[in-house]
Amino acid sequence: MSGQERSRAVVLESFGGPLALREFELPGPPEGGMVVTGGYGGVCGTDLHLRQGHLPVPVPLVLGHEGLGTVHSLAPGTHRDASGAVLAPGDEVMWASSIACGTCSPCRLHREPTLCEQRRTYGVNRPATGAHPLAGSWADHIVLHPGTTVVKVPEGVDPRAAMALACAGPTMVHAYFERRPVRVGETVVVQGSGPVGLAAAALAQLAGAAQVILVGGPAQRLELAARAGIGDHHVNLVEAADTDAALAEVVWLTGGAGADLVVECTGVPAAIGQGLGLARRGGSYLVVGQYTDSGDTSINPHQIVYRQLDVVGSWAFTGAHLVEYVRLLPALARRFELADLVTAYPLADHEKALAAVADGSVMKAVLAGSGRS
Repeated sequence: MSGQERSRAVVLESFGGPLALREFELPGPPEGGMVVTGGYGGVCGTDLHLRQGHLPVPVPLVLGHEGLGTVHSLAPGTHRDASGAVLAPGDEVMWASSIACGTCSPCRLHREPTLCEQRRTYGVNRPATGAHPLAGSWADHIVLHPGTTVVKVPEGVDPRAAMALACAGPTMVHAYFERRPVRVGETVVVQGSGPVGLAAAALAQLAGAAQVILVGGPAQRLELAARAGIGDHHVNLVEAADTDAALAEVVWLTGGAGADLVVECTGVPAAIGQGLGLARRGGSYLVVGQYTDSGDTSINPHQIVYRQLDVVGSWAFTGAHLVEYVRLLPALARRFELADLVTAYPLADHEKALAAVADGSVMKAVLAGSGRS
């Protein structure tokens, strides 16, 4: 690469402060890696926490841990994606946000690479002070390092549809594949109507659930989910005048006994106590949304014993789960209007995108790099 090409990126320089749109020299691909022209970089609730310093991350940092773009350049010998398909410049790809080390105890002994103690994550712990500062998806280009799981996007899939559940989809693939599956004919209650909740509901429908009840709010989010075909019933708990009555409606919709599976996707600690009461006796409670530490909550442990519940937690995802999500994209896009969930902003409007995510006025915000400008 000539060194004369430049790339813009949104940089977190200090916690709680304004983000900066900076320019960097565009390097060539690292050995065993590639450079991808940024198409869309997803704005996730986790990014709001990173900005405020709720997680110990290095600064300055190019943000963005979920993305889609086109191959710009490949290092010699780098010619195939994770599934073995041939890669070439111009191919549309997605990539896993993290690279597990493969040597720590969770990786090597416990077969749990999502729990890797040393995983390197784009947009989270790869500082902009290193040799390759373009390590986040909120940019015109991102440098992908060897070991990154990269997968081609199937032909005919709208990039916005792919981005609708870019982080949430693989997260729920991991939760359903590895922690607690959805069984054909089950009644599933999903707590939360953000991207993770919608991914949980959509994948449960695709897996053969008899009915899926989406519990969340505000009203416009539930209406958007309904228009997209996600969820069979929609209960507005957030704006309910009587919370107990809304929860009773959920139980009534299950047939009165409670759900076979309740999936927590809210990130709100108080939801845990409510969710325990929505499961049937002998059912399961799958907790996914408590990714960051939002504090303690009170629960009645008797409900776990009385209902004889299986309570399971699920953390993050691996490259294999991203591959499975991308493999499912054609089926998801045929059944659900995923592209309608996405609102795109230019890189320069990153503050507008973050504000929209914070106030819930959009379902899924993405920042468009030079590949979509």
